[in-house]
This record gives sequence, C-alpha cells and structure tokens, in this order.
Amino acid sequence: MITTLLVANRGEIACRIFRTCRTLGIATVAVYSDADADALHVREADTAVRLPGAAPSATYLRGDLVVAAALAAGADAVHPGYGFLSENAGFAAAVQDAGLVWVGPPVKAIELMASKTRAKELMAAAGVPLLAPVDPAEARAEDLPLLLKAAAGGGGRGMRIVRELVDLEEELTAAVAEALSAFGNGEVFAEPYVERGRHVEVQIMADEHDGVWALGTRDCSLQRRHQKVIEEAPAPGLSDELRDRLHAAAVAAARAVGYRGAGTVEFLLTDDGRPYFLEMNTRLQVEHPVTEAVFGLDLVALQLRTAEGEPLPAAAPPHPAGHAVEARLYAEDPARDWQPQTGALLSLDVPEEPGIRLDTGYTGGDTVGVHYDPMLAKVIAHAPTRTEAARLLARTLERARIHGPVTNRDLLVRSLRHPDFMAARLDTGFYERHLQALTPAPDEAGGRLAATATALADAARNSTAAVGVARFGAWRNLPSQPQLRRYRGEPDGREYEITYRTTRDGPAVDTQGVRVVVARPDRVTLESAGVIRHFTVSRHGDRVYVDTATGSYTFTALPRFTDPAERTEPGSLLAPMPGTVVRLAEGLAAGAAVEAGQPLIWLEAMKMEHRILAPATGTLTALHAAPGLQVEVGALLAVVTEPTDHDPEASEETA
Repeated sequence: MITTLLVANRGEIACRIFRTCRTLGIATVAVYSDADADALHVREADTAVRLPGAAPSATYLRGDLVVAAALAAGADAVHPGYGFLSENAGFAAAVQDAGLVWVGPPVKAIELMASKTRAKELMAAAGVPLLAPVDPAEARAEDLPLLLKAAAGGGGRGMRIVRELVDLEEELTAAVAEALSAFGNGEVFAEPYVERGRHVEVQIMADEHDGVWALGTRDCSLQRRHQKVIEEAPAPGLSDELRDRLHAAAVAAARAVGYRGAGTVEFLLTDDGRPYFLEMNTRLQVEHPVTEAVFGLDLVALQLRTAEGEPLPAAAPPHPAGHAVEARLYAEDPARDWQPQTGALLSLDVPEEPGIRLDTGYTGGDTVGVHYDPMLAKVIAHAPTRTEAARLLARTLERARIHGPVTNRDLLVRSLRHPDFMAARLDTGFYERHLQALTPAPDEAGGRLAATATALADAARNSTAAVGVARFGAWRNLPSQPQLRRYRGEPDGREYEITYRTTRDGPAVDTQGVRVVVARPDRVTLESAGVIRHFTVSRHGDRVYVDTATGSYTFTALPRFTDPAERTEPGSLLAPMPGTVVRLAEGLAAGAAVEAGQPLIWLEAMKMEHRILAPATGTLTALHAAPGLQVEVGALLAVVTEPTDHDPEASEETA
C-alpha cells in the first residue's frame, strides 16, 4: 500500500497528482529546482526536497537526485508525471532498485517503446499499420516532404518538417541538437510527412491481471510546432468500424509489451481515413482530463491502484457520456512566431462554471520563468454535445482575467469558434492555414473605448477627493480644460491619445457618441452608440489591464511626449526572450554579407530553439552573440546595416 508519494515533476501535472493523493489519503512529496522554490506544486505538497540548480539537466532530469530525494523524504512510491524522466527506463529501474513503488509501466515496456524506431518494428510485427521510415542519407525528392523526429522524444521537441532536399542536412543537424538537449539522446529518424493528417489517439489502462481497457479516442490535431494546443474526446467524425479498429490496435500494442498502468497509443489518420501507428507514450498524457471527463474516471487514481497490484474495477470500461474539449493556455505570442513569454503572472482567474475544470501550476503572483515549458494551465469543458462543450470553453476563456505575460488566450477562443473547428474539419495543418486570421490586429474602435476607460479610471484614481464618491468619482462641479493621456496597446504597439474633461454633470470624453456612465478607479461604464459596456481596470505600475465581456486589453501608460533616447538603431537584432545562444550561422562574423530572412543566431529558451533572422539584406556590422551566452529580453545580439543608394567612393571617383 502506497502511503507517501513523490512526484518526479513540477507545475500543473504535479499539482494534479497531488489532488488525487489528497482524496486517497496519500501524503505527497515535491521536488523542486532553485527556479521553482516558490512554485505552486511546492506550496501544495506536504513535503518538498530541493534539487540544486535551475536547468532541467541539473535538476528534474537527474534521476539519481530524485531517487535520493524520495528516500530522504520517506516516500514509498514515485510517480513520474509526464515529460522529464517519465519514459526513462533507467530511471524506472533505479526507483524499483531503491525499494520504491514505480507508478508506471514495467521497465521492459518502457524500453521497447522508448525508441520510436524500435516501437515501429514491434508494431509492424504485431500487425499494426505504420508509415515506412526513410533513411535521411538516402532520401530523394520523391520522398518529400519528410518529418524528422527524435527517437527518444515527445512534445514536439526534436521534430522538423523538410520540404526541400537542400534543407535536409541543416534541419537534421538542428533536430539532433534539440533532441540531445531535451532528452540526452540525439537519435533522429525520418518518415513521410502527411500534410492533412489527423492526430488521433487511444487511451489505454492495463493491470497486471491481463486486464486492458481502451478508453475511447481523442483528437489532438490542432498543434503548433508539433505540440498540441486543443484536444477533445471522443475524436469526432470517426466511423464505428474505424473506432473499433483503433481500439483493437491499441489493445494489441499494450498486450505486445506486457503493459501496465496508463498509456496512450497515437495514430495518424490520412485525409482518406487510413490509420497509421505513430508511437506509444508509456505515461500519462497532458490531455488525459478529456478522457476522465467523458468516462467519469480518475486516471491517476487508477494508476496508483494498479501500481499497488489491484485489478481494474471491471472487465470493461464504463460507458462514455458527452463530449469534452481541452485548451492549453500558454504564455506565448502566436502572432510573433509563438514566442514564449516570461514575467510576473499578476492574475489568473478562470470563471468557475458547471462543466469547467482548471488544471494549473500557477496562481496570481507567481512568475513565469525561462527554464521550462510556458504552459500556464489547461482549461477543460464537459457538456452533453461537442458544440456545447466548445461554446462553454470559448466563453469561459473569453471571460478569464489573465494579467501579465502575453498569452494565446485570444487564439484559443477564435480557434474554438472557427468554422472548420465547429464543423470538425480537423488536421495538423490547421494553424498553418489559419494563423493569420486567428491573430488579427486588435480592433481599433474597441481598443479606443478600452483606452478611454483606462484614462477615466486613472483620472479617478488620481483624484484627491475620490474616496467616498459613489457614481462618477470625484469630479469637480466646475468646467475644466481638456486633459490628455497617452497609452500604447500591447502587444500590437498602437498608440491612443485620450482627452477628457470634468464638467458640472460629471466626466466627459471628446470621443463623439461616447457617454460616461460610471468612472471609478477599478470600473468604468461607457455608453457607445446606445450600447452600455463595462470595463474592469487593473493597474500594475505603468501597465494597465482592461477586461470586458468580450475580451481583454493591455496598455502601457506613456508620457505626454516621447523620449528620443528610447529609439532603437535600425537593423538591430534584439533577443525576443531571455535565453541562451546555442549556435551561430556558419562563418558568421562582423563584416559578413547576409540575406533577408537568413537564420543568423539560434537561441534556446523554454526548452525550444528559436531562430533569429536577418531583418534585411546587407552587412553584419556588429555581432554581440556567442554560443553559451545567456541574454535577457531586448539584449542587442547583432546589427545588420542595409546598403545605401549613395556610395561615397563612387562619388569621389566621378569627381
């Protein structure tokens, strides 16, 4: 019997496992890096053990330190969560060698499925259909496009799409480097890339008494950088015959490796509905809550019980009910190449509604750091139908108050309401086709109203007689000169100048057709074109967050006049995020000629590599980056100077 469980992970998944442990009466132990010393999972655990350092390679990927932490804290079992060491057979063996219960599949099953190349060989022998691998060294034009994948990888890391043979060598080098950094294993393989494929998977649960459940299907086709963004269960639009075929293949895969516990068998469906085996994840998936919702199960509780040797509670799983959709809320900017964001998370308030579940590793006041994946939370909606679940989730996200780093919240809302999603026309190229439409520039009229509300709230806050005034704040009962306030919208950069004045009837703005109904430091109500709109205003330093019923706005308060010293030299390449320079383009040095769009610098941040491109064709006149250099956001990496039409040397010769 498990009495004390150490979770060898961090963030959302650690908090989620702790929640089940509390209901089962199991004490909990967290491990944490120095960067996570005050993280939510540390605060929620009964006991916590420090792993000195900040980088994953020195902390959460050190199996010896994690096992030592479990023994030091008196734990009798270890749950790996997902990511990090969750599919590391050596770690699983070390846990068991230390006399601890491993809450996961047998070591042999992990070994067989840990390498995607070996897993494909095993599945082929078991009769599971799969895509034939391609040897990168022998790839030809007719094999394109290719998908490079890390053999020991997951979560989209170490994956690259190759559409031109001339790019194969460079992309292979990048995939190997990323796989080595993320998993300590640089093995990479290639397979045909299916342009309009669907990513469909089957959740399995197995015990040591030969019981295996196939818990329905999930669709995880909406992905960015090969990482899932929106998932749902059951996968819509599948025929009963195809669904049964996928279930049978997943059960066959589990039985082929003597599986136990929770796992997932992933398939790629071509546009004509043919399924191919992708991989088996020998762990709990990020998207497991949608399966829990439709089957009414706690998969973590089942993991713990099967680890204790108990059989599954019945020969067959319960019947599913309704539909569930999950959205991953990331601190990232989709409009800027999905750049991860960092900084203080000032507020994270998701409305509590029937049918809504929030899994998170953050609360307001926490900090989003540079060392780990930028996922803030998972928001899950469960309803009788797919349409109702998607609508509930979109509306809940729209009403959430999220202050701090830029997030993908607006993209999620628009995705859930997109005609292709609503019609279940799903494939892994969804964001490649629709990203521009899903990340439009903020509506100027809506932004101006929100900026107007911000100016009125700021004025009410600054008024010396604001205390105790109910309806209009502390506005003098005398005419006054117009007042000017300036704001810059974030992250689009649009600037707004708002003028207002105090009158005998209260505050008034100079925007035609807009009437001030209420103006308080934290709440403003405006009437525009006959429609009443409410604005909740929160200020943190010079940053102002405005939440409305249909969206949110972020502004930076500006001085009345711009400081010329804030201008940046043209052609400057600035670090878009804190990170580490991992490599430079071959032969890159000051004085080199570069082409517009040419990758110059590779920056690693939040477990992903990001390319810094030349902004124009010209000459690299300054280079401040070097491999291993750690940089902060906005740090000057290099300067590219474009050629001018005026050539002084040519002018002198002519003269």
